[in-house]
Amino acid sequence: MIFAVPLAWLQLTYEKSRLLVAIAGITFAVVLMFLQLGFRDALFTSAIRLQSNLISDLVIISPQSTNLVGMRNFSQRRLYQARGIKGVDSVNPIYIGLGAWKIQEDPAGQTRNILVVGANPDAKVFKIAGAENNIDRVKTQDVVLFDRASRAEFGPIVSECGVLELKTKFTPEAFSCNHLVSREVANRKITVGGLFELGASFAADGAMITSETNFLRIFDTRKSGLINVGLINLRPEALPFEVMLEYIRAQPSETVVLPREKLPPDGKRIFALFQERVGEDGKVTREENKDKVEIAKSDLRIEDLQKTEDAAIEDTRIMTAAGYINFEKSYWQKGTAIGFIFSLGTVMGFIVGIVIVYQILYTDVSDHLAEYATLKAMGYNNLYLAQVVIQEAFVLSILGFIPGLGISFGLYNLTKNATLLPLYIWDKAIPVLILTMVMCIISGAISLRKVQSADPAEIFG
Repeated sequence: MIFAVPLAWLQLTYEKSRLLVAIAGITFAVVLMFLQLGFRDALFTSAIRLQSNLISDLVIISPQSTNLVGMRNFSQRRLYQARGIKGVDSVNPIYIGLGAWKIQEDPAGQTRNILVVGANPDAKVFKIAGAENNIDRVKTQDVVLFDRASRAEFGPIVSECGVLELKTKFTPEAFSCNHLVSREVANRKITVGGLFELGASFAADGAMITSETNFLRIFDTRKSGLINVGLINLRPEALPFEVMLEYIRAQPSETVVLPREKLPPDGKRIFALFQERVGEDGKVTREENKDKVEIAKSDLRIEDLQKTEDAAIEDTRIMTAAGYINFEKSYWQKGTAIGFIFSLGTVMGFIVGIVIVYQILYTDVSDHLAEYATLKAMGYNNLYLAQVVIQEAFVLSILGFIPGLGISFGLYNLTKNATLLPLYIWDKAIPVLILTMVMCIISGAISLRKVQSADPAEIFG
């Protein structure tokens, strides 16, 4: 019945200017929610691009590492210790650093940081489009592969390579560099021998891949053997959490640090961690760590690792491939204000929409209060009148969502082309539509108080 009564539609279209204003307000709220959700998802998606394209079952990093561009060094000896564990097939060290790319087209010699990844070209480390076909080229001294999806500020590298456009089909021609391109990174001349496609992120505007030897040539202050990421590949029959447990038991420390979010302390087996802080008055206080818990190595169970997928012991932190991705996501979501800001923007768009729709519906109900009182006098109850108002809210949500979707689609494409961030709208269409409907229905429900106050005796008395 709520969808069959045309009274709500007639009331909305009675004053077309008011209807257009209402649609414009809802459209604004819809666009705001689309953009905030899109930017938030683009943040997380771009942040884990490299992690998602590494071939490994387990990952070892330094416990002091914070995110991809904040990776600390640790001894590759810790990685090679895993080779003695049953079920481990191979291990591969990865070097990661930010180098100053000199922009050749800038007469002032301006530089821009670029993510540099060094790996053994004979090992299957990447599943990045273009990297597998071109990786052998980095065996030559000072030859690198350049990310063709890097921002344009790095220069026309793709066109200088002879690739006229970023082809949608991942063919070998789309990643070949027919004309060798020379540039300068960290005061060292390098040659672009091929292309791959990874994409820019909030942390790095571009990336390049090279061999371990070339990486150490570029970063000549780095010592060989101090790596940033260790990849562990397991045999098909091996179980990742069993290998993790064996690796942890092989380390000399007697305690293990685990994420508190998925494994809260119980005071018996799992204990809270405390850290000392020095106040302005010089007094030392102990504060409970809200992110980590501690457990004795002898008490550690496979079930604990299955919950956390992440454990730190001694000078290493071992995690599953999924845990490594969550490590990066968690940094951007909790370690920075960016994730919070985008989530807050979505909430603000939702609240703005509620206010706008409420004002429209309240004004509409006030202007038609006599008609509502007449309907009450004719025998219609408050439930029927409530259905009319809720129906108006539902119709407004649909009318405001459709242009909002179209405008957001255009803004997504504009932003995607300008920033090269992964913005995709269709997976957000249904959630935003539901939010829009809820937003309008809440406004309608608040406006019902005015309808229920319509008294025929007062109006016609």
